[in-house]
Amino acid sequence: MPATDRRAGLFPALLKHWRHSRGLSQLDLAVAADVSARHVSFLETGRSTPSPEMVLLLGHTLGVPLRHVNEMLRAADHEPVYDDDDHLPPEVQAAIDLLKVHHDPHPLIVVDRLYTIRDSNDGAMLLLQAMLGDGTEGANLARATFDPDAAQPFIVNFEHVGRELLWRIQREVLADPNDNELQELLADLLEMPTVDPDWRQVDLATPSEPVLVIHLRKDDLDLRFLTMVTAFQAPQNVLAEDLRIETWFPADDATRAFYESLAALTN
Repeated sequence: MPATDRRAGLFPALLKHWRHSRGLSQLDLAVAADVSARHVSFLETGRSTPSPEMVLLLGHTLGVPLRHVNEMLRAADHEPVYDDDDHLPPEVQAAIDLLKVHHDPHPLIVVDRLYTIRDSNDGAMLLLQAMLGDGTEGANLARATFDPDAAQPFIVNFEHVGRELLWRIQREVLADPNDNELQELLADLLEMPTVDPDWRQVDLATPSEPVLVIHLRKDDLDLRFLTMVTAFQAPQNVLAEDLRIETWFPADDATRAFYESLAALTN
């Protein structure tokens, strides 16, 4: 069977899958995308073939991650439009580098969608090394948070931090049910002995907290941070869309004084 024939039924299936995952009817999608419900129906039955512009319109209307928009384009026999290699556009990397420098000596950590540490500033490296030792490069921040042999014993308010992080990842899995790697990460975390049974079912009625306070204590260090997660608004690149930038701010006077003294030593 020619490749085009095999793909003929794939785009309709993908479109229907993402529409169902977003809880929309064909009419809902048509209204949101400003196209006719008849055309959406024809696309889902394979009676019509979408243009690249139509694939992009429907994908973005449905909030489909860029990697899956590329899959929808390929399924419709079009070329993908978003870079999906493992490199960031120069302007994105420059923005991250600038943020790293300006946020020092306070920690800044860049993670991907699987919570693997992709980049960090000097302040974050010092903190990670203090908590995790030398094995920080390429470490997984989510696994380290729950691992009793990594950072978990040093998180004083782990009951709150662990629950919020696990629920965040559960929501991300629900938002992208096709992300098998993220599902594997969630399954690994649920096997951790530190996970409270009450956390295993996310409470969807409770919204994610916009900021999170984390209290760390190890040896002579006793630090409290307010952490905030940001993302690029219009990434136009698969890796850039995946990145999350965690900025940590001192949450009490002792932590603020510690970092002021650290800044004085490094200046």
